[in-house]
Amino acid sequence: MGRLALWAKLFRIVTLAISIGLFTYWFIKKSTIGIVKNSISLQVINKLPQPIDFYMIIVNNLDGSGTQETKHIGNIRSEYYRIEHLKMDKSDQYWVVGYLGKKNMVYFSQHAIPNKNMDQVVEVQNYINQSEKLSAQAKKKVESYNFQNIVQSIWVTLNFLLIFINVSLFWRKK
Repeated sequence: MGRLALWAKLFRIVTLAISIGLFTYWFIKKSTIGIVKNSISLQVINKLPQPIDFYMIIVNNLDGSGTQETKHIGNIRSEYYRIEHLKMDKSDQYWVVGYLGKKNMVYFSQHAIPNKNMDQVVEVQNYINQSEKLSAQAKKKVESYNFQNIVQSIWVTLNFLLIFINVSLFWRKK
């Protein structure tokens, strides 16, 4: 084994160790529950007869940026609820968006937070769209969020495949 081959093998070992460490950190970060200090909890209760896929958009308007953060609350069955923890340092309002199927928005509501010490409860009892203009913005945000998740899942899958191939080729016998 020459000097260049030894350096190549050492580089491969270091690269594999770093990539496995980064993906382990990323996976743990994505898998943990998002309870944040000084956060409010939002409880979304689905009273409709079918499961609805809910998203939440936090409107950051207190810092002057006007950005919006999208979160997927999940698919909530009828007569069930989901709790989400919101970090509302830069915001005083959020939107709840509900989808029946992939592209059929059946629920949109805008909620202000008058007191950041009280937890929020949203009961979805009927199909409502409080604002056509804001729901169009919310629909674009949710579509962008879903597209970013698809792109991220493709990259993660390809990177896991590369890690698996490198680990399996590293341990093979010549």
